[in-house]
Amino acid sequence: RPYGDWLNSKMAASLSDLTEGLRIENNAELLQQIALLAWLDQSPQGGELLKTVTQARVGYELFQRVTGQDQIDKYKKECILAIADYCKKHPNASKEDLQKEIGKQILIFGARVDAL
Repeated sequence: RPYGDWLNSKMAASLSDLTEGLRIENNAELLQQIALLAWLDQSPQGGELLKTVTQARVGYELFQRVTGQDQIDKYKKECILAIADYCKKHPNASKEDLQKEIGKQILIFGARVDAL
């Protein structure tokens, strides 16, 4: 019986890992999968929908890369996380210390964006 419990728990964990890997992370990906499914089912609109969604995603990604917006968004997130981490590690920090740290992180963010 203990082996059966162990095996069941391992199978459940493996199934959980598998389904987690299948998760669709965002709306654009979901829409593209719906379009692909419609195309695979030979729906008359499936091919056109898949083409339109794919063009939109490629266009968006190219815009993000050409403008550097994806990198700016990454730097912004890192800045916010650094400030949050400081607040977490220094819960009793004075208002002045908090302002200094926020200013420091904003300067780092600005320098990184300027370097793009």
